Amino acid sequence: MTARFYYPGAMLPGQIITLPTNTGHHATRVLRLKQGDKVILFNGEGGEFSGSIHHLDKSANTVILSQFHAIERESPLSISLMQAVCSNEKMDWIIQKSVELGVSCIQPVTANRSVVRLSEERANKRLLHWQQVIIAACEQCGRNRIPKLYPLLTLSDWFNQQFESKLNSIENQFIYKLMLSPTANKRLSKFPLPSMDTPLLLLVGPEGGFTTEEEKAAHTMGFVSICLGQRTLRTETAALAAIATMQTLWGDY
Repeated sequence: MTARFYYPGAMLPGQIITLPTNTGHHATRVLRLKQGDKVILFNGEGGEFSGSIHHLDKSANTVILSQFHAIERESPLSISLMQAVCSNEKMDWIIQKSVELGVSCIQPVTANRSVVRLSEERANKRLLHWQQVIIAACEQCGRNRIPKLYPLLTLSDWFNQQFESKLNSIENQFIYKLMLSPTANKRLSKFPLPSMDTPLLLLVGPEGGFTTEEEKAAHTMGFVSICLGQRTLRTETAALAAIATMQTLWGDY
């Protein structure tokens, strides 16, 4: 496969660009690319550029762009994942695989039973790390648009934000809101086919699940509880199983 790299800037055919340091290191030290090797670059705004390695040295690695291709690999569904933060490896896995499965944005939240508690400094560092996980997943799976990553919030703060925005925007009344719950009886297969422009919001709890009070608050905000069968899934399994099911029932699978 032709190596794909994210480049955070404007690009034009014929342009020679310098790869960011980390990207250049990955291209030369990990992928062992050489001068003349074909590459693909994208900047997250849609489409991608074909090109080739122009020059390699210790100080800078450059690519010469040849042609723009208006290729999109986005899902027809607009799925937003609101995931309760879990341990580092599990959270990385959820973010990476949900991007591969086609989510359009990710909202990390902390809940009452969240095992992981992050200070503001640590939360900011995790957000930077998660952003790199998202970019790497896009490079791997072929997506040319970078899913949005929102700042970490408590679940209650997110509810408050949504309540305030609902008062000022009628659009919030039409969001398809789904919350995974092991005690729910309703299945995704029983839901009517949503229109392709309907935002789908999936809420997934932490390792210990949501408290009764949190579930009640979610229901007040318009969430509908759903289950994914008779077995209780781990948080790192639940989100991915739900997204894959949505794509199978309504999306591009």
